[in-house]
Amino acid sequence: MELLEKIRILADSAKYDVSCSSSGSSRSGVPGGVGNAAAAGICHSFTSDGRCISLLKILMTNYCIYDCAYCQNRISNDVERAAFEPDELVQLTMGFYRRNYIEGLFLSSGVIMSPDHTMERMIRIIKTLRQRERFNGYIHIKLIPGASPHLIHEAGLYADRVSVNIELPEEESYKSITPQKNRIEILKPMKQIATNILANSEERRILHRTEDFVPAGQSTQLIIGATPASDGKILSLSQNLYKSFQLKRVYYSAYVPVSTHALMPKLSHPPLLREHRIYQADWLLRFYRFSAEELLSDGENFDMNVDPKTQWALSNMALFPMEINRVSYEMLLRIPGIGLTSAKRILRARKLSPITYDGLKKMGAVISRAKHFILISGKYYGNFSLRPDLIYEAISEKKDQIQMNLFGEIDESLGLHSPEENRVLTEKEKIKKLLLEKTIIKNSLAGGL
Repeated sequence: MELLEKIRILADSAKYDVSCSSSGSSRSGVPGGVGNAAAAGICHSFTSDGRCISLLKILMTNYCIYDCAYCQNRISNDVERAAFEPDELVQLTMGFYRRNYIEGLFLSSGVIMSPDHTMERMIRIIKTLRQRERFNGYIHIKLIPGASPHLIHEAGLYADRVSVNIELPEEESYKSITPQKNRIEILKPMKQIATNILANSEERRILHRTEDFVPAGQSTQLIIGATPASDGKILSLSQNLYKSFQLKRVYYSAYVPVSTHALMPKLSHPPLLREHRIYQADWLLRFYRFSAEELLSDGENFDMNVDPKTQWALSNMALFPMEINRVSYEMLLRIPGIGLTSAKRILRARKLSPITYDGLKKMGAVISRAKHFILISGKYYGNFSLRPDLIYEAISEKKDQIQMNLFGEIDESLGLHSPEENRVLTEKEKIKKLLLEKTIIKNSLAGGL
């Protein structure tokens, strides 16, 4: 098979794996070596100055002995198959790098013959790149569950980041959807990597010339929508993975119906909005000091119309409104519309003078959302007297709002009295007024006035 055909087949087969970030590893170029690794990351990421940086994301082979129902490359699926020899992938990577097409390699593979055989061939590729070609760029390799511990360790010596995909949020789903795999075999290499990273960190503290072991850490991926698992269950699993294995990231991939397998759900389109909400919640776990239990119980799903922080706030209105000039940093982070950067700016600014409404806008807060949950020097700027149902209607992202065909979307402020009257109309009254206004406009256009 021609090299271009292999690239076409195996690059396309790799597109469903989203766990390929590269932040966290930095390696300078060395005399006689080729390239370097930058902590800013690769894999089609955008840097702060707008540059797009990329890597070669490819499978060593899409032949596979497993029959995972959700996978395009499963043994029972009728797809084009191809495989690279280790030296072919080495030369391909170096050729692309020298032409400045890529800045690193993301290498995954189907399982051929056995996990150990597959892992040995993948290690041969990255070891040759590092030792023979003296390639100093970024390498991310997918570990094969079930491979021997010594192979897992050797992979960590040459890769910047490794990942083992859990894929299914619930352990009971493995028996029916992917019978050749089980959760224990997947967690073993993750635990080994976490232990080895910790040991390497201690060695480097004592011996400064100790070789790095997986300097960019490890990650994993969960599929969203392939099983009945709730958002709460997924988020709870992610929280446990972060705590138990010190993962850099948990990635979420909306299930793409790649076949009509009887065990898989019949979806008209991937649940991308659900994936987005779970990513938002994951951000709250990692940076906003929330716990999974605060956001959702195990059997619950996120509201698609509001972000997870707003959903939490609306369910805990007893904590609001918070005085922006006195509330702690931890609670600032829990106010919808206030992010990490704006919270830090608020802390710095209020040491000098009280925060004002206009000042809060300039600090980057989303004031249209935050105003319903805060006081500014004792004054409440929201329109709904802390009524969660009305606040929800005002700030939700629903696409099914009532519309006027002639004049477009209804202004959310229509039907409300002026702020001086300090009164809120009920939903029934708002709709009644909107219909009345629509009738008046229609009659005026028809010459009825």
